[in-house]
Amino acid sequence: MPMTPLPTLDRTAASFKTDVDDFFATDLPLFVTEANALEIAVDADKTAAANSASSASTSASEASASATTASAAATSAIAAANITVWVSGTTYALYDMVISPADYQSYRRKVAGAGTTDPSADSTNWEVVSTNVTADSTTSFTNKTLSGAVLNDGYTEEIYAVSGTTPALSPANGSIQTWTLTASSTPTAGTWNAGQSIILMIDDGTDYTITWTSLSVTWKTDGGSAPTLNTTGETAISLWKVGTTIYGARVGDA
Repeated sequence: MPMTPLPTLDRTAASFKTDVDDFFATDLPLFVTEANALEIAVDADKTAAANSASSASTSASEASASATTASAAATSAIAAANITVWVSGTTYALYDMVISPADYQSYRRKVAGAGTTDPSADSTNWEVVSTNVTADSTTSFTNKTLSGAVLNDGYTEEIYAVSGTTPALSPANGSIQTWTLTASSTPTAGTWNAGQSIILMIDDGTDYTITWTSLSVTWKTDGGSAPTLNTTGETAISLWKVGTTIYGARVGDA
């Protein structure tokens, strides 16, 4: 704050005595008052500065603590996720998570152990957790439910060639299956889930027959009996499972 300067006293001036009286009566007391006010203001500014410095120090400490906490949380999150890049030959526990260096997707270990096959090519031991689906990509969905999916260009069913005389018929092999008999045969029920089905295209070969008892089919055509195979061309048979029952029906009459 500004202070009023003290006047200069001129000993040779005719008003010297009056000036001295004014100096001690007015000028000096004013100077003292202003000096005291300045001291109070300086002290107040010093206290405010000290408080600001203390607040700044406290804020800096809190910011440092917050940064430390955030870093620890990030480290804990990474550790909790247990996701690392897959390394060939490393032993992994059940449910361990890794990122495949081949396709950059994450996988969960299904069977504890080690291996040299990248998780992206080892569905026996690894289950994909993430996947990228693009317009140009081919992606496999295992045990996934697609709700409200619209297939604008249709879809392609997998075709599987059955062989042998006692094959295990399983929808997992393909929804369309072909079978040229090499002898009279007795198929068995492979792995079926309710809601799965197969279209079976059967060529009877040289007039061979099929015994369906091991498959336990409940037939819905041909009077409830197993259809007689065509002697020329193929016989189309539809098999599907509802609940615990596998049903069957001849498709068409050709």
